Amino acid sequence: MAELPSGLLEACVVIGASSDKLRDVYQLHLQSKLNDPPLLEAEVLQVHAPPFVSKESNSSQSIGPAFSRVQRRKSFIKKKRRDRGAEVPNGETTNRSETSSATEDISVPKDLDLIALPQLCFPGGLQLANEQKEDSYHFLVFTDLFGNRTHGVVVQYYRAVQSCQEGSIQNGHRWNSSKSRLYVPFVVCVISKFPYYNALKDCLSCLLVQLRPARQADVEETIKEFSARLSLVPLPPPGQLHVSFNLRPLHVVLPSREDQDSPVIDIDLHLPFLCFSHTTLLQVLSCLLQEQRMVFFSSDWARLTLVAESLLLYLQPLSWQQPYVPVLAQGMLDFLMAPTAFMMGCHISHFEEVAAETEELILVNIDDGIIQSSWSETIDLPAIPLAAAESFTSRAECLQLHYDLELCHLGAGTDANTLRCQRREWQTRLNTQIQNIALELVVNIFRGVQDFLNHEHRVFNSEEFLRTREPADQAFYKKVLETHIFHSFLRDRLNRKRDTFSRMEQNTRSHAHRNRAMTESPRRPLMSDLSRSGYNSYTSPNDRLSKRLGASLPNLEQPANDTVTALSPHRPASLRKMSPDVGLKFAQKAVKVFRLPDFPPPLAYHYVQNYYSDMVSSLGKAINATPPEQSSLLARYHYLRGLVNTVSNKRLDALEDFQSLYKTDSDIFPSQMVKSLVDSLLEVERLQVEKRPELKRLITRVKRDQERERARNGNGHEEGAVKRFQLPKKYMQLEEFVKCIQESGIVKDQGTIHRLFDALTVGHQKQVGPELFRVFYTIWKETEAEAQEVCLPASVSEHIEPSECVFKLSSSVKTSRGVGKIAMTQRRLFLLTDGRPGYVEVAQYRELEEVKVSSAPFLLLRIPSLKLRVRGRKEAFEANLKTETELWNLMVKEMWAGRNMADQHKDPQYMQQALTNALLMDAVVGSLQSSKAIYAASKLAHFDRIKMEVPMMVPKTTAETLKHKINPSLELAAPQAVDVLLYTPGQLWVSVSGGKVMVFDASSWSLTHTCHVGNAKLNCMLGVDKDQVWMGSEDSVIYIISMVAMVCNRQLTEHRAEVTGLALDTDKYGQKVAYSCSAEGSIMVWDVSTLQAKRHFRLSCDLLQSVFSCNGTLWCCSRDNIMEVWRTGSLKHRLSLPEQQKGSTATFSSILLLPEAEELWSVCADSAEVCIWHIKDTTKPYHRVALQDCSGCYCMIKVKNQVWVGGVGRSSTKGKIYILETERHQVLKELHGHSDKVTALCSAEDRYVLSGAGKLDGKIAIWKVE
Repeated sequence: MAELPSGLLEACVVIGASSDKLRDVYQLHLQSKLNDPPLLEAEVLQVHAPPFVSKESNSSQSIGPAFSRVQRRKSFIKKKRRDRGAEVPNGETTNRSETSSATEDISVPKDLDLIALPQLCFPGGLQLANEQKEDSYHFLVFTDLFGNRTHGVVVQYYRAVQSCQEGSIQNGHRWNSSKSRLYVPFVVCVISKFPYYNALKDCLSCLLVQLRPARQADVEETIKEFSARLSLVPLPPPGQLHVSFNLRPLHVVLPSREDQDSPVIDIDLHLPFLCFSHTTLLQVLSCLLQEQRMVFFSSDWARLTLVAESLLLYLQPLSWQQPYVPVLAQGMLDFLMAPTAFMMGCHISHFEEVAAETEELILVNIDDGIIQSSWSETIDLPAIPLAAAESFTSRAECLQLHYDLELCHLGAGTDANTLRCQRREWQTRLNTQIQNIALELVVNIFRGVQDFLNHEHRVFNSEEFLRTREPADQAFYKKVLETHIFHSFLRDRLNRKRDTFSRMEQNTRSHAHRNRAMTESPRRPLMSDLSRSGYNSYTSPNDRLSKRLGASLPNLEQPANDTVTALSPHRPASLRKMSPDVGLKFAQKAVKVFRLPDFPPPLAYHYVQNYYSDMVSSLGKAINATPPEQSSLLARYHYLRGLVNTVSNKRLDALEDFQSLYKTDSDIFPSQMVKSLVDSLLEVERLQVEKRPELKRLITRVKRDQERERARNGNGHEEGAVKRFQLPKKYMQLEEFVKCIQESGIVKDQGTIHRLFDALTVGHQKQVGPELFRVFYTIWKETEAEAQEVCLPASVSEHIEPSECVFKLSSSVKTSRGVGKIAMTQRRLFLLTDGRPGYVEVAQYRELEEVKVSSAPFLLLRIPSLKLRVRGRKEAFEANLKTETELWNLMVKEMWAGRNMADQHKDPQYMQQALTNALLMDAVVGSLQSSKAIYAASKLAHFDRIKMEVPMMVPKTTAETLKHKINPSLELAAPQAVDVLLYTPGQLWVSVSGGKVMVFDASSWSLTHTCHVGNAKLNCMLGVDKDQVWMGSEDSVIYIISMVAMVCNRQLTEHRAEVTGLALDTDKYGQKVAYSCSAEGSIMVWDVSTLQAKRHFRLSCDLLQSVFSCNGTLWCCSRDNIMEVWRTGSLKHRLSLPEQQKGSTATFSSILLLPEAEELWSVCADSAEVCIWHIKDTTKPYHRVALQDCSGCYCMIKVKNQVWVGGVGRSSTKGKIYILETERHQVLKELHGHSDKVTALCSAEDRYVLSGAGKLDGKIAIWKVE
């Protein structure tokens, strides 16, 4: 039997006093023996849970026709009645309506616990009344052992006791109705897996309209019909499609979740802003983040849950992990003695009692907007960091919280549903603003956490993270870092979860921070960061004196061009006119509402089946009316229709819908439901599936995905584990040392770590002891901290680039330009003069001509000094660095060599690596403190050694053409091959191993997005339109990424082998079509707008590698031949390898069509020549171009009147690019830019060519096109 996801209704429970007790009480009332209306014990009277109807004749195959999980059930009422029946004398119970057979058969879902429900539905007790009271609503949250939550919406309404006893006869006489009336409360509680608080409250309001005039005998049937109707409501899938239904007199809307990982929000999120001041609200959120024992109080039971739920939604995507009971009944106050952190809610009448008897509680009075602790009237807990709090307050002050102000210009509405719709739209806008503001608060608190994570070893360096926080905020972070809520958040960061936090964190990062993320420099503050103080994330001069300069400096003014999006605390008066979440909004998609057909009589099987048929028909019309470009909306219609077809036993139709869904938005694909559906197929249905290739492929795909999921869960401890970095406790060999250094965050590159290991083990056994590592690590961190404390006055910092950092300061020394400290940045050396700090330029590294150790006379001694000769200056600079001389000599030479290499190779990473080497030298010398320390540090002089051993001159042609380099493998321990490159306007798409795709901004070449598509290597990419990039993978899937949303939620799964090529063309009707080919020879033709395969055919060849469309035919390249094929699939021509290459290991690797010259160019992976064929005469190539010092070619592109060929050299096995002229077929240039073969080429608007290299190099070079 197929398992369905939870529907809107899990169960509907009626609770009240038993009729026995009511009769007894009413007799006393008639006899005037009741002074006050008594308290009675509440009991479960009815339980209604789906399925409500089933097909009797075929019940064994039936899926209960309701949107609810079919599950084993247990009897609740039957057992209770049986027990009570034994106690009551014979004949007493036989005439009572409650013992009808319908009631006897009631059963409840197995995971629904009704024991505590009566108490929670009557938290103040079941109290009879002498007068009719207003209906009241409140809300419940139940949490199971696994942390799964279920939600209850409760309405309490009163009926006269007389009407509850109608028709009953006592001693042969009817009740005397002339007596004063007595009223008894009943509760109807609707339980749902999802927090649809407003929608279910609306539903219960409609139910009460029916219950008020109903006779007591009809109440149970009315509630059962109501429950059965709700069980027919399908829940909307995540995304932009809501579901609505008419329950008379109200129109009820179920809003969808924003995405798969977001919660349902059907609640007024501004309630806490109405209850608390902004300061108090921040205190409450601070206590939640620190996982305190929190108790909320209110005189209104409903307010307790609504405020608590809103507060937890403010913290998204952090999720509360501790016990959570927003409503505690009178008899449950002992829960507050629990020793763990918790979040609970009580009636305000218990405030004094709880405060007096329970220790260490945070008490929040919602009614008065006050927060205090049980031991004092103030809160002695760290506050939320000041900068984040100020930004939150500034934005919150702009919120328009009062709906009445929106109504000022409107007339009186006459239609209730229209008024409700207007209010709902206003509430949705306000909720979105509040979500954005709250998310920004969370982002500002935890910004930069990922900079202290090591994904490979799943380590968080908490000490380093704390070190970068403001001193005043350290206490807050120390508490938060120990909580479960933060641990869960960290786990998501390590798993690279793409949620609202990661999106906003990336969108609001400054450009400097993004660019810096692409250069692996040691963690130091940029000058632009320092000059922006109150330092946002670095020590403020107000808070700490500079150890190096001996004096604190005044705050520097905030520059006008500051790009930080947070609002200034000094808010301009005009800000109220702005949107409070300006700068934070994500692109909002238009929301559609699907209206369900009117409900049928819900307890008749054939009526219910007709209802589902109507729903399928309506969804079919909606699908046909939705244009193909709105694929996201189409996916949601298919989801709903698949759901309805599943529940109405149309399994094959359901599978077809889910197949369409898989292709249009795999993010919301319900794989567990589809697996269950497949398992429930009958034999005759399985035979039909075998005849339908699409369904067969879907089933194969689902099974494969599940196997992967199981394999991943097999490594579940890895997925969930988060380690804190700890210093080693034992001696480490090289492998352990590499892991430890990577975990510490000092450096990731394995080559550098190997050199560091050699340096620390000079002269003794090849292992590093825990004490030596501790000393080295401490010195590294102290140097880092000292650099963060360097506070340069404006007169000095104006000489320095905003992106520069001071990485090293010498002690105060005498130099040829005055007395002071020598400062080292990544660009230059300068002298920070003593006394009033002044700036004296020493040298930019690229201008150095000589660096050597000299000696200066001092009395009868000669003091070691560092001598620098600078291009264009007659006098050398000399500094009496004494014992520091040898170290500075090594560091400056390494920086000089790194600068030269960076300039020659146009690769800024060389400079960053040289800087890391220099700082490691400093830490090695400090930790070894021996005569061999300088020799040991010289092991790290990597670039200086390369300069000495190998002349590093880049050929002139290469130097003139090369403009820049990017390293996509920067965050990895070792480089990875660049598999595919694609340029779309303004963006460069890069595919590296394992389905990882990186997107770079083409104006700054900075990384903007990273996403993963599958787990296999990508072979090809194609920009299909303004919003689609198609990617062909080794796992046989074509993944489609939306350029706007930067998500991959569509897949084409028709290929049976790895997808190797993609091409774009228009058909004879002017419609865009795409072609894809796979290794075994299949070619598929796609309608780009609908993503449907229009046709496919198969070619006979050995490993089909690429497909191109030209003048009405397709050109297909395989390893051993090139084929020209008509669009129908019939072969027109076949080109074989040139004669001299037959029998060798040569295979075609790439082809290029030049239609205007009627030429076809081809290259081979093991050949050093380019073959040029005439399209009309394909018997043999009519021209060959020999490439000098080449052992093979892998890729080709045409740019202007040139062809660029990427290959590998014969003598050096380094990557080479050959530029050929298309007319004369001559080699114009030979470029040397990579240390491994060139694997990918692409053109950026014919102005630049980008080349990517194999895994020994892993970089992308950017070349200027002449």
